[in-house]
Amino acid sequence: MYDIIIVGAGPAGLTSAIYARRANKKVLVLEATTYGGQIINTLDIANYPVEPHISGFDFATKLFNQVKDLGAEFVFEKVIDIIDNGKSKEVVTTKGKYEGKAIILATGNDNRKLGLDNEDGLLGKGVSYCATCDGAFYKGKTVAVVGGGNTALEDALYLSDIANKVYLIHRRNEFRAEEASVDDLKEKDNVEIICNSNVTKLVEDGKLKAIEVTNNDGSVNTIDVDGLFIAVGRIPENQNFAKLIKLDEAGYVEANEDCHTNVAGIFVAGDNRVKLLRQLVTATGDGAVAATEAIKYVNILIRGEKNDV
Repeated sequence: MYDIIIVGAGPAGLTSAIYARRANKKVLVLEATTYGGQIINTLDIANYPVEPHISGFDFATKLFNQVKDLGAEFVFEKVIDIIDNGKSKEVVTTKGKYEGKAIILATGNDNRKLGLDNEDGLLGKGVSYCATCDGAFYKGKTVAVVGGGNTALEDALYLSDIANKVYLIHRRNEFRAEEASVDDLKEKDNVEIICNSNVTKLVEDGKLKAIEVTNNDGSVNTIDVDGLFIAVGRIPENQNFAKLIKLDEAGYVEANEDCHTNVAGIFVAGDNRVKLLRQLVTATGDGAVAATEAIKYVNILIRGEKNDV
């Protein structure tokens, strides 16, 4: 029996583990893939207090090691269900079951896809969702980036120093990204910005050869590219808990700043909850709040058990 089980080893989940272990709680962190979450794909974190200009990988590794040193347990298995047994919760993974008094859901988000034919089949064959992971394969080549947020523009800037030509394709006329990033991108001679357009087809011959781009006016243009980097947002990883946890229409956990869900003893932290701002600093803040609330909940349970005795 664990005091607190944390689902997800991104910044929110790992911060929760720090607070829970410092309160001397028995903590298990369950993670489907690897620690760090999406922040590991960021080359340079420039807006986090105290330590600017650290890579996402280095940040996540320091955080992971800090949690390990505090004595939290890690199991790398995908969580597929949570069963509420009242004073305890049963967390079901693809390989086993774990029991805890309180649960913190810090599952984050997954890549949002364009929904094009053979998009999955071309993954690793010209299609990528991570420029910092795969950009080096396209040195001196032609690539395209789809999206209009901070991630898309950061990807385009990063690729502009590697690829010979970078197309940035955005469905609107204005970008959601920070203005500084837009200005930096416009100064790049090898970057061409295509607005009011969508990628509507992937042209392949065993690997990606070109993309079909349709403008809002109906005109269609085929662009030869070696790689396509998709950065059109992310989807909250809450589907497996939809029967138990209340979600909004977009699939985010409904929770206020106290990080309580609709189920007593289950809390949420990070990008998978309803919130105004999804940044590294707000994820770690959520982790601290969710853990503090979970600790209070567990302490109440323990006092009740002692009174029963």
